[in-house]
Amino acid sequence: MILAVTGGTGFLGGHVLREAAARGHQIRALARSPQLPRPNVEWVRGTLENHRLLADLIEGADAVIHIAGCINAPALAGFVEANVTGTASMLTAAESVGVRRFIHVSSLSAREPDLSDYGWSKWGAERLVRDAPLDWTIIRPPAIYGEGDREMLELFRVAKGKGLLPLPPRGRLSLIEAGDLARLLLDLIEADAAIGQTYEPDDSVAEGYSHRDFGKLIGAAVGRPRLLTIAMPGFLLRLAAMVERMRLGEKAKLTPDRVRYFCHPDWVAKHRPPASIWEPKVKAADGFRATADWYRAKGWL
Repeated sequence: MILAVTGGTGFLGGHVLREAAARGHQIRALARSPQLPRPNVEWVRGTLENHRLLADLIEGADAVIHIAGCINAPALAGFVEANVTGTASMLTAAESVGVRRFIHVSSLSAREPDLSDYGWSKWGAERLVRDAPLDWTIIRPPAIYGEGDREMLELFRVAKGKGLLPLPPRGRLSLIEAGDLARLLLDLIEADAAIGQTYEPDDSVAEGYSHRDFGKLIGAAVGRPRLLTIAMPGFLLRLAAMVERMRLGEKAKLTPDRVRYFCHPDWVAKHRPPASIWEPKVKAADGFRATADWYRAKGWL
């Protein structure tokens, strides 16, 4: 097949490009800047703001996989521009050139749109997708980890270096390994039963993981089986976010918006894809070990 992909230069997108190429698909991938050659990938230079280029990206494709978005911004406007307006541009382009299959990568945060600006923007993008006259499927991943991930890297580093790991207040979350998620996004293309559905995939652990369980997985992966996990009160995380904003400005990763998201007690997947479409292969313990090994091999850990 011919696939049009956004977000291919990112963490999850890289896994999707590798899996798609391994399956023999031809990929057109949007990129802001020049990229190194990859098997079966044609890089299309541009952004989500260039509507004419998006039509060229998508025309003749069998499906669109829309991954691109913003996970951290200093204000709501940044999230809206990337996640809502960007999605609207992709939907318009797909409709204009007659490509119907549209796989949209959202976030579990869209389940609680009033909790964070990020979640609200992902929910807003979902509203647009649902109203589009396309054969859409929405995927709401929980916490994604795996080779190439920089979001969880600091947690691995802290756990390895200090033997303790500060975590949000008590709660539960689901996990999914990036390669597993990439397989799902590609499996969905020809899954007619998934059209018009919203799924929350994970690694099939029914009740997810407590924050302590999550920390222990990281500890085991970095050689700290007796890692001490500390549940941080919400007010301390908010204070830390304020300090980081003062210190780093718009480059701060820990923001008040993220703190609100992190402190929510229930990020467990509930509406999983049916087994007839896809099943996860990677157990968290194995996936976290492989991720830590990859970090070490790259000199990141």
